[in-house]
Amino acid sequence: MTTRLRVVHTTSFRYAVPVAASYNEARMTPVSEAGQTVLSTRLTVQPQTWSTHYQDYWGTAVTVFEVLAPHQSLLITAEHLVEVADAGELIAPAGWDVLRSESVRDALAEDLSDTATTVVPDDVVALAVEAAGELGPQEAAAAICHALREQIRYIPGVTSVHTPAGEAWAARAGVCQDIAHLVVGALHSVGIPARYVSGYLHPVPDSAIGETVSGESHAWVEWWVGQWYAYDPTNSAPVGAHHVVLGRGRCYDDVAPLRGIYAGAGAAELKAQVQITREA
Repeated sequence: MTTRLRVVHTTSFRYAVPVAASYNEARMTPVSEAGQTVLSTRLTVQPQTWSTHYQDYWGTAVTVFEVLAPHQSLLITAEHLVEVADAGELIAPAGWDVLRSESVRDALAEDLSDTATTVVPDDVVALAVEAAGELGPQEAAAAICHALREQIRYIPGVTSVHTPAGEAWAARAGVCQDIAHLVVGALHSVGIPARYVSGYLHPVPDSAIGETVSGESHAWVEWWVGQWYAYDPTNSAPVGAHHVVLGRGRCYDDVAPLRGIYAGAGAAELKAQVQITREA
């Protein structure tokens, strides 16, 4: 199955008083790759400003921009038209002997190492070991996702994007970022290379062509079993034609959609909205 999705992601900041300047990095541009073709993409900033682009260490497209004139609001609009295909069948996934080989552990060392956000407590390690049992790596990874998801309630607002996995686990609650962090750490604990993926999700698979819905900034995981396999643990399903990839990294901090600072007093009010239209 292939879908064509138009994504419009708007982020606005309103400052209590005018600020003198702001300096920002946006990771809000998808990249073309196997299974995902970017037909058009545009990122605009108001007030108008200069910008430059580069690809970061993790392969994510980054737009750097700054506003040097006094301003009391900032609006960033990212609009993309993307064709996304369902993933093909996973053929002959690697066994534990391959994953435990020195060459794989060296090549994928960063995908086996935890950050402060993905490190998991001992009881999660025990749960992962029990779920994996005598299964092969592919089946073990799916079983670990299922075991964790059964114990985590999806509740917005109880965590932040920087909440460590251990805190979300203690609360047994969180959102997609927390579930992805927990799964990455749990997979690492049994020796399966895994990474965090940031993107968008069209939440209504059977929506009519031309219908615009409120979409979601979303997070899921990929694990390596001879090839990378994408899975959405929040929704307990393989990633498919309703997911749009923005970037990959060790955790949220590597792929935050927007990061910046501003020079001025007072707080900033943030609003964000994602709208997705299925065009084919």
